[in-house]
Amino acid sequence: MAVIQSELGAPLVDTDEGPVHSFREYLKVRNLRLTPERRSVLETILKREGHFDAEELLRFLRRRNKRVSRATLYRTLDHLRGAGLVWMHRFGGAQARYERVYGRTHHDHMVCTRCHRVLEFVNEEIEHLQEEVCRTHGFVSTSHVMQIFGVCEICREREAAGRS
Repeated sequence: MAVIQSELGAPLVDTDEGPVHSFREYLKVRNLRLTPERRSVLETILKREGHFDAEELLRFLRRRNKRVSRATLYRTLDHLRGAGLVWMHRFGGAQARYERVYGRTHHDHMVCTRCHRVLEFVNEEIEHLQEEVCRTHGFVSTSHVMQIFGVCEICREREAAGRS
């Protein structure tokens, strides 16, 4: 798994293959600029692991004295999705959760319906089966999202302990 390495607070290098360049090109086609606020959002997301919601990200940015309005943040997240740098998920709730795509490998999710914890997993058998199903139906897959909903081990143990 390739991850962008950057010292905390150090700007990411804008190479021709990097995410900053990709985002700049995406924006340019739409007659938009890579403003300091948009760049700050992008760099913060690229340093994050796991899933986050927009309000969490906004609080994080503000704690670091980054001046980004709520509207700019939401618009930037939409643009980052359009540029293929961020995925948006709905893990059974109304609130959207995001995760960076750049530097991450494909994975699927298990979501606990009790504590809302999201577990990431990769299973090659499932991937091969999906490819086989697509072939059988003459379908060409461009992407997929798998989410399995249930109760995690921690919540099951808590519930069992509460019953004893």
